[in-house]
Amino acid sequence: MKEIVQYGSIDSTKLHEIIMPTIIAASGESTCRQFIEFFAVNIRNINTRKAYYRAVVNFLNWCESVGIKFEQIAPMVVAAYVEQHTASPPTVKQHLAAIRMLFDWLVVGHVISVNPALSVRGPKYVVKKGKTPILFKDETRKLLESIDTSSVVGLRDRALIATMVYSFARVGAVVGMRVGDYYKNGKRWWLRLHEKGGKFHEVPAHHKLEEYIDAYVNISGLWEDRKGPLFRTVLGKSRRLTNNYMTPADVYRMIRRRAKQVGITTPIGCHTFRAIGITNYLENGGTLERAQILAAHSSPRTTKLYDRTDDKITLDEVERIVI
Repeated sequence: MKEIVQYGSIDSTKLHEIIMPTIIAASGESTCRQFIEFFAVNIRNINTRKAYYRAVVNFLNWCESVGIKFEQIAPMVVAAYVEQHTASPPTVKQHLAAIRMLFDWLVVGHVISVNPALSVRGPKYVVKKGKTPILFKDETRKLLESIDTSSVVGLRDRALIATMVYSFARVGAVVGMRVGDYYKNGKRWWLRLHEKGGKFHEVPAHHKLEEYIDAYVNISGLWEDRKGPLFRTVLGKSRRLTNNYMTPADVYRMIRRRAKQVGITTPIGCHTFRAIGITNYLENGGTLERAQILAAHSSPRTTKLYDRTDDKITLDEVERIVI
């Protein structure tokens, strides 16, 4: 299904671990080069690159499996692929977006004249409410208070969870913070979050968050390493911090472990705390527009997906049924 292709002096298997699909390899030098450049030049975010690579390779391998050559790919072929796709509508829409972008790039590179995916419509998918599980404020407080802060690891975990709650931050933005990204501005402390696309988002720290981060940084002695990671991994069972950044996967495992220790059975994850912060903010008189700014969302519709204030209303109404 795939093969190693070299063009010029560049080995495509060593460029972002891209392996050339056979259907592309058989289409000539210019197609191969443009295919590689689509991922290496056009897409900067590594997670997007991986996701789009998987999507277009799945499509091209499907074309090969049904006997379609590269030059035979037409709107009907793309539509047939979308029709037979068994994944969820959001996944299919993402795959179609990746295919469109690839062929747009090939058009720009004069490899093909028309984008065959341009007119193909994906499945309808309307989301009015997010699926991220959240905790009530009492459960969140119980979780934070249950963390043993007699060690630097407990102080780190409490500060990290609180950062996601009080700043509405993505876990990727939080683990990407350096010590210097927690800084004083006037009389208050602020957070500088590393958002997608190389952007920075600055938000003031809640007074409780200041307390938690100060306790963590003071004990860990990180103040002098302003360019080092704020939230660091631990060396084995030594409970000593390393010089390495935590990853979102590290945070997820920590959250699941902490939840289990306190008896929380809700399948919470990293996004849970973003939803908790936004929901609690709106319950206490905050506006959706301000929540959008704090969360660094480009659209209020995205912020609304994290709003679970209606959940309590729905539950109260259901409990009116007395049989």
